[in-house]
Amino acid sequence: MAMTTRWYREMAIRTLAIANYRSLREVVLPLDQLTIITGANGSGKSNLYRALRLLSDTKMGGAIPSLAREGGINSAVWAGPETFAKDVKKGHLPVQGGPRKKPVNLKLGFASDNFSYSVEFGLPLPQNPTSDFDHDPEIKREAIWYGDRWRAPSALVDRHGTLVRVRDGGGTWQTASENLARYDSMLTQIADPTSAPEILILRDRIRSWRFYDSFRTDEFSPAWQEQIGTHTPVLFHDGRDLAAALQTITEIGDVEGLETAIEDAFPGTELWIEFGGGRFQVAFKHYGLLRPLSPTELSDGTLRYLLLIAALLTPRPPEFMVLNEPETSLHHDLVPALARLIRKASETSQVWVVTHLPMLAELLENDRSQLIHLEKELGETHIKGQDSLNTTIWNWPFR
Repeated sequence: MAMTTRWYREMAIRTLAIANYRSLREVVLPLDQLTIITGANGSGKSNLYRALRLLSDTKMGGAIPSLAREGGINSAVWAGPETFAKDVKKGHLPVQGGPRKKPVNLKLGFASDNFSYSVEFGLPLPQNPTSDFDHDPEIKREAIWYGDRWRAPSALVDRHGTLVRVRDGGGTWQTASENLARYDSMLTQIADPTSAPEILILRDRIRSWRFYDSFRTDEFSPAWQEQIGTHTPVLFHDGRDLAAALQTITEIGDVEGLETAIEDAFPGTELWIEFGGGRFQVAFKHYGLLRPLSPTELSDGTLRYLLLIAALLTPRPPEFMVLNEPETSLHHDLVPALARLIRKASETSQVWVVTHLPMLAELLENDRSQLIHLEKELGETHIKGQDSLNTTIWNWPFR
């Protein structure tokens, strides 16, 4: 147990840093084993979640297309002035912006006790001849370092433009690539376990992150439909393989936890997985009824709760799991059961929860959690109560 606890402590993300992404002009968040993000509508919760998704997209080369889908980097970067004058913050003067002194950039990074990573996106330099892709964002810098704080001697991998350098066992910089495409992350293109094992480790770590925010419960939701069943230790992000995931938990996972979660929320009910011809479907047995209820007879809240059970009781816990507004469609009577599920999942995974519901935030808060309230001032997202005296230390590898 001590070894497992130490492993999670060293692999856990300690800090998330974001600069110039939408309302997140400069945000540094401390993370715990369970981190709860809350705040009023428009405070920046969705931007924070989207920034984390964008950071995870670097693992498979998806960050640039993701930015393009947001309208390009000019639509995604902070839209306010580079700095606010004191009189503007006091409300004595209107917000004004002069010519931009710094290049347009967007920076994302995270720190842990072993390997940390950051990436900077920016606009491309003018090309001659011109290209139809001249407005695509590009990766300007990337860095991997050892430890939770950036120091030049702790740098292990440094990418500047098309050049990627790695530090060898003797501490000398070696060139790993001289012509990396500016739209490719080094996490996707450098794969040498001998000279750059840190890149492979970081890529695999980020690849293991799981995001659940798009469970559909409408009549066309794939979770309602019969699906071909195979062993499913990890629920797909949209829940299309719900029945197979629940059956996998029944056969090789936490059966007692599954039964407790069902009884906790629906006393007197038994989960039933119907299968025939290789296809699986979820059903519910209720005491007093002569037949199981099919998915189409279940409420949206019931279906969503089953999806959350399958995600949180996974037989293959991820290093990092993110839940965006898991309380959606749930009756308040189900919130305590959901909180117990999330707390249980946080024993084996680092969990991040974005919620609108104060009740859920209160039920989740404990001595292993971090409750973060977001607020917005002059269009900029801040962490409530955070100031220069209690801000988590973070140094960007590049300015």
